[in-house]
Formats: sequence, C-alpha cells, structure tokens
Amino acid sequence: MSVLSCSGLGFKVRDAQLLHGIDLQVQAGETLGIVGPNGSGKSTLLKLLAGLRAPASGEVHLGGKRLRSLSRRVIAQQLAVVEQQADTDDAIGVFDAVALGRTPWLSALSPWSREDEAIVHQALHDVDATHLRQRAWRSLSGGERQRVHIARALAQRPQILLLDEPTNHLDIQHQLTILKGVQALPVTTLIALHDLNQALTCDRLAVLDHGRLVALGKPLEVLTPQRLQDTFGVQGHYLTDPFDGAQILRLRSS
Repeated sequence: MSVLSCSGLGFKVRDAQLLHGIDLQVQAGETLGIVGPNGSGKSTLLKLLAGLRAPASGEVHLGGKRLRSLSRRVIAQQLAVVEQQADTDDAIGVFDAVALGRTPWLSALSPWSREDEAIVHQALHDVDATHLRQRAWRSLSGGERQRVHIARALAQRPQILLLDEPTNHLDIQHQLTILKGVQALPVTTLIALHDLNQALTCDRLAVLDHGRLVALGKPLEVLTPQRLQDTFGVQGHYLTDPFDGAQILRLRSS
C-alpha cells in the first residue's frame, strides 16, 4: 500500500530544471534509499515530498490525499523531516529542542503531558543522546546536533520519516547505530545517502541522475556495474563478507 507518492514531479530554479517528471510510490513500512551523485536532486526531491517546496509540475500525495490540500499541522502529524543543514541560533536546551517535535500534537485541548515528556525521553534514548538532555544546543558538536535533530523528528511519532544524509558529521559508531535504529523503527523511511554500502541495507533504492529517476528496485538489482559506471562514473564489483555473507561494494575510479 502506497503511503507517499508523486507523479510527474518537476522542479526548477529560474531556467535550471532540477527534477524531471519523477514518478514514485513509497510502500508502507519500507526503507527507501535515494542515491545519486552530487547535484542529482536528492535533497530537492525530499523537500518536495515533505511539502517544504512547491513543485513546478506534478503532484505529491500523502495517504492518498493531495499534499497541497493538507495543512502543515496535519502533514507534521504524519511526516517528519531531518534536513541536511538544519540548524538554529536560538538559546535552547537539548530537551526543549527535541520537545519541539511534539508541537503538531499540542493544542489548548491537548496540552503538554507526562506522555509527551516520556516520548521525548524515548527519542533521546533511541539516538544515544540521553546524556545530552541538559546541555545547551550551542555547546553541541556537529555530530551531537545531528543526533538531536533525528531525536526531534522521532518525537513527532511520524508514520513517515524523511532523512537527508543523516549520517553526515557522525563518527562510524553512530553512523551504524543511527542507520540500524532508524531501519528498526515501525515507520516508513525515505533516506538520502552518499555511502552506497550503507544504501545496500535499504529495502529499495531510487537512483537519481541529473534530476531524473533512472533506476528503482532492490539494491543489488539497481546498483549494477553498468549503473555504477553510467551514473556515478566509477567501476565496482561485489565481494562477499565471510563474516555474515553480506554483499559489499568495492569501488574504484574509472
């Protein structure tokens, strides 16, 4: 069942066409990776799917309804986004920053409750950031801020999670922990990634090239040697990890 989809999706800035006629259906519960070279349109596609930008052409549907017909509050109750360059200069603490994720669910009739507080604590735990909860935002490193951004998105309790290169600024331990944790969540996930070996763990991959969707399917089916050459300009072949039998990409320049 498709929970998020787009048809004929296009976007341009002035005369530059950044996306061309993207058709995509995201299935409930899957982890869909979005890969492609720099400038291929990964971040732009995520922003259009999240409603952060308006398409020049085409339509996005969330839960079967046109995205542009929904209020930001309704969208935020179903979909959370972690942008690549999200930041703030506000004098705010880590707990309060994560608590902002509960905003779509609060109102005069539904004020802050113990349940909201428990959700924030759980989100911090899920990204290994409980020890940061009393820290000031400004005191955090880049990697720590990234984990807090993800915690805020988790605090929204979304049905769909969109992440734009979430492992940027993270050390290898937290890269692996975050990716494993995100994929274990009972949500539908779209995740833009640079690391193709990390992308192999996704259920499906969408490959973008110069703003066009050039391949869609299971990772080993779409990241073929020919696709790696044509889209990424690299040579590649697969090796089998003797530890667990997993397939690993070995890449080298053409």
